[in-house]
Amino acid sequence: MNPEFVHLHNHTEYSLLDGATRLTDEKGNPSEFIKSMAAAKFPALAITDHGNLYGAIEFYSMCTEVGIKPIIGMESYIAPESRLDRKGSPSEASNHLTLLAINEIGYRNLMKLSSRAFLEGYYYKPRIDKEILAQHAEGLVGLSGCLKGEVPGALLADRPEKAEKALDAYRQIFGKDNFFIELMDHGLADQKKVFPKLVELAKKFDAPLVATNDCHYFRKEDNLAHDVLLCIGTGKTVDDPKRLKYNSPEFYYKSSAEMVKVFGEVPQALKNTLAIAERCRF
Repeated sequence: MNPEFVHLHNHTEYSLLDGATRLTDEKGNPSEFIKSMAAAKFPALAITDHGNLYGAIEFYSMCTEVGIKPIIGMESYIAPESRLDRKGSPSEASNHLTLLAINEIGYRNLMKLSSRAFLEGYYYKPRIDKEILAQHAEGLVGLSGCLKGEVPGALLADRPEKAEKALDAYRQIFGKDNFFIELMDHGLADQKKVFPKLVELAKKFDAPLVATNDCHYFRKEDNLAHDVLLCIGTGKTVDDPKRLKYNSPEFYYKSSAEMVKVFGEVPQALKNTLAIAERCRF
């Protein structure tokens, strides 16, 4: 039975100190993770590391070696206003936006965006803004991102007008068929609050939905190792109650059946992962 889902929002070891998934083994061959994706017969797999393309070539090589279509992407940090602004706390200085390359033009635009994010927009994180995103949107598909995305973040704050304005802006940048409202469900209370609002927003504006799992580690039991990795990255200990922590063990590479179980009420969001994967031909 072929999978009914493709993972499109994924973090590897190149999401530095926040991704715990290896691409190669100690001999430089495809890692156990990559091999398992092939064994599960996933037709495609994406890489969307935080603000960079460090792992793109390695990921491409390992996936093609085992017969999986590689989809090159990036979870970008996007400034609320101008990338040139240097104001606000780390949490206020950027939103998240998932980008996927559907062809060579898109890949080249990803490289330009990543480079400009470091050279022009760096403030806590390498950031782009809507100005340069519009200049380099050709060949890209956009997904609205996690709770730190502009659209879901506005809905979480009970600001539907802001969410609608952001949705309209991104649809104008990418084209209405190239921007998807991203759905996630790791059992978190904030996600439960936002999920129906995202579905309602998509219905109101006839925007396509897509389901992702924002994967940060390979297996469910790897959440403990990932937790320690976060502590290293933030200079905290596991005993610190105020530290950054993922309050769910669900950020792993779930099987297609597991994703169907979670998102069975929105089957189109699952089907759209396959449709996007089919469109990505770089």
